[in-house]
Amino acid sequence: MLALLAKEPSHGYELRARLRQALGPLGEAMNDGQIYVILGRLEKAGLAACELAPGGADRADRKVYALTAQGHQRVAEWLGELSWPRPDLAEFHLKLLAAAASGLADPIGMVDAQRRELLRRLREAQRAAMAEPDRSDAGLLLEGIVLRLQADLRWLEACERRWAGRAKASDGATGHAVRDGKRS
Repeated sequence: MLALLAKEPSHGYELRARLRQALGPLGEAMNDGQIYVILGRLEKAGLAACELAPGGADRADRKVYALTAQGHQRVAEWLGELSWPRPDLAEFHLKLLAAAASGLADPIGMVDAQRRELLRRLREAQRAAMAEPDRSDAGLLLEGIVLRLQADLRWLEACERRWAGRAKASDGATGHAVRDGKRS
């Protein structure tokens, strides 16, 4: 929200429209009420200030939000950050190890469940990307989401190969089959 205010002072409706333009269907997930809650928090944190702008004959006065000096500084810091968001693969990996060690769940079943969820998300992102106009900003974001989901699916394939290999080795060593985390 701060980055959107960096362009110019705006009221909530304008920010919502810019958010939709920048994020496409992903921007629709945030409703008008959430926009104003965030703006209120930014104001309390001293990052934004609010003034009433006179309304026209057909509308009431509007609150217009602008960045404070502290808000401008925070946007500049944020733009300079080189972090890259990534899914928490380590947590899922630890879940697989814990499931196998405890016998409480089947790691291959967990990989299958995660794959189904990622495939669902991939279909949604691909549909949304196809609905965007050519060369739109939101289309570029959606392309990144699709590529990241595809990479995550490839990693899950590697997980499945590893855990299937472990299950076969375990079966051969003990003479027991391992299904759904339980030996038969």
